[in-house]
Amino acid sequence: MEETNTIDDSKVRCKWSHGAPDYLHYHDTEWGFPEVDDIRLFEKICLESFQSGLSWRTILTKRESFREAFDGFDFTKIASYGSPRVESLLLDSSIIRHRGKIEAVINNAKRAVELVAEKGSLASYFWSFEPNEESNLLPQSRSTSEVSVLLSKDLKNRGWKFVGPTTVYAFMQAMGLINDHAEDCFVRETVEYKRKKLCRDTLTFLD
Repeated sequence: MEETNTIDDSKVRCKWSHGAPDYLHYHDTEWGFPEVDDIRLFEKICLESFQSGLSWRTILTKRESFREAFDGFDFTKIASYGSPRVESLLLDSSIIRHRGKIEAVINNAKRAVELVAEKGSLASYFWSFEPNEESNLLPQSRSTSEVSVLLSKDLKNRGWKFVGPTTVYAFMQAMGLINDHAEDCFVRETVEYKRKKLCRDTLTFLD
């Protein structure tokens, strides 16, 4: 059965959105909406990496602290971080103090700079992995896909870290590369409308 839930405003939502108070606004206004901003794309793949082994609520409640600690996830700035900045971040109790994940963000920022130089933008790269067709599987019925495996492999070949297929699939769900809202979720139609308004050639939204 699809993961849906109805709360007191009578709108049917994906069931996970009812799991914590923080989730509701995130589900209704962010999750699954197509994103083409490079900074937000980089932020999301980093936060998904930090989530590994943790709940998304933990990351969501710390998101503003992460943004402050990592210069708003401006990867051109993060790419210049050295060892002193790593040690400083490890002392910051407002974020997840995991050396490997912190160092991965810095490494991935350097790789992101390289990717932009090659592809023009992170958006053009990530959206080139948008699946042409969705399978007949119900929304939210899997944690990886053939495309997430391919994207994960390509990122790893480019030197990115903490970007396994599950992390990448969660990134694809959240950034709107697929519409994985439950079929009866009231947000699904809005997300699909936004996706149709996205011109893939220019990665801009039509009026």
